[in-house]
Order: sequence, then structure tokens, then C-alpha cells
Amino acid sequence: MRVIFMGTPDFSVPVLEALHAAHDVVCVYCQPPRPAGRGKKERPTPVHARALELGLIVRHPERLKSAEEHEAFAALKADVAVVVAYGLILPQIILDSPKYGCLNIHASLLPRWRGAAPIHRAVMAGDAETGVCIMQMEAGLDTGPVVLCTRTPIGKAETTGDVHDRLSQIGAGLIGQALAQLPDLVPTPQPEEGVTYAAKISKTEARIDWAEPADLVARKINGLSPFPGAWCETPAGRLKLLNAVARAGSGAPGTVLGGLQVACGDGAIDILKAQREGKRPMTAEDLLRGIDLPVGSVFT
Repeated sequence: MRVIFMGTPDFSVPVLEALHAAHDVVCVYCQPPRPAGRGKKERPTPVHARALELGLIVRHPERLKSAEEHEAFAALKADVAVVVAYGLILPQIILDSPKYGCLNIHASLLPRWRGAAPIHRAVMAGDAETGVCIMQMEAGLDTGPVVLCTRTPIGKAETTGDVHDRLSQIGAGLIGQALAQLPDLVPTPQPEEGVTYAAKISKTEARIDWAEPADLVARKINGLSPFPGAWCETPAGRLKLLNAVARAGSGAPGTVLGGLQVACGDGAIDILKAQREGKRPMTAEDLLRGIDLPVGSVFT
């Protein structure tokens, strides 16, 4: 098939690689390079960089609203466009251009967690499972009918990073199935019940409130890991908390009960992985070799 690929971050790269191995990827669309790093030099997105390594044509328009962009897209004469975490809204004229339209790979069990941050929100909500849906795109936000779907459990100690990597690989395999069956697939409209929206993650959400129940605190830590990272202040400085599990325990909220076990409003958590400012992520055992956080220390 003649395929247009539209994606931007790391999550999209395995899908691009799978499509390149099986189909004719006639063009890759992604977000433009942005200033990054200490020198603020423009850096291509992960999809952009990988597409160039594969020798593919790359376009990165700021918008897709102009007649020139519409004409350039149509001139590719694609059978289908595959969209995964692209970052731009596609006008109807773009959606209608490929022979089989545009298929979106969405990292949730639609209609749950439509929107920008479905993996973060699923982990933070304590969902027992998530998955990948292949959706026929339409004008609404993740409202299109679903053509294929697969599920995967979310482990109690899994982070957004863990689930992200697994769903990326699942998506790469599932889109291959979808394209192989494309002419025969029957899209299923999403149910009206169970719609939730995965709002973009704000850094203002990241500070831990130790008065909250342990289960909620652990889910927030895991859901915000690795980015932007939940954090708290300690007698040894700020800690970014990267992995935790809830457990039984009691004490004043924020009090260290031993090791990196910290009391919450109800129960306690074991911090499994954390990161000091300017340091690499470490297990709790390694971190405690370098800092002194005796029983009774208070995290805020």
C-alpha cells in the first residue's frame, strides 16, 4: 500500500518502522524541529530523525490549513494515512484525501480516555487494563469508529513509561493487521456510554500531597513517571519520585517510617525508584546509600 505516516514522538517510531518494512511509505509528516538542550539548537523529533535514517521523505508543516498543503497531500495519492501522536488537527479535506481515509492508533480502550494523555490518565486512575484502538478518523476528538482493538493489563507497580513502551509495540503490530484486512474491516461506532477525556498533563499536578490516600499517591507517582515526574521536598533536598507501591502503614502524612516507606493520609507507600536533582534515577536501596533520611524525617 501507498501509506502516508503522521507522527512525532518516540511512541510513534515503532509504528513507522513496521510500516516501512511492509509498505511503501510515500511521505512522513511530523512536528517541526524545536529548540532543545542547553544550546537551544533545533532538534528534529524522534519520528523525523528515524525517517531520515530510513531514507524517507519528511514534511513538517506548522499547520495543514493552506490550499498548498492540501494539494501536496493529495498529490501523494496515498491509499491510507496512519496517524499516531502527530500533534496537529487534520482538516476534513485531509481526512478525505486517501483512498481508505486516515487511521489513528490511539493508546486507550475507546471511548475511555479520548484526548492528549491517555496512558498517564489510565495509570493515574488505577485502571486494571488499557489497550490500543485503531480508529477511522473523523472531525471529532477521538470520536471515530473503531476497526480493531486489543487489551493489556496494567500492573500495580507499572509506570506510564512501562505501559507506553508496551502499547507502542502493540500498536505497531495491530496497524499491520488493520492494513492487511483494510478493505474488509467493518468500523464499529464508539458507544455513547463510558466517555472520558484524558486532559494534557500539567506540571502543577506533579507535587505530592501526602495527606491523600496511599493508593492515590502511588498511582500519581507511577502515572507521572518518567515525565513530568511527581516530586516532593525532603530534608535531603527535592526528590523526583519515579515508582511506588501502596502498602499498609500508619503515621503522620509525609513521615518516613523506615527506608523509603512514607506514611500517607491512609496507609503508606514504598518508594521503589527516585531521583535527586542533578543525579540519575536510582533504586531506593542505592539512593539511601548517598543520603540520610532516618525514621521520622518528614517529606512535604
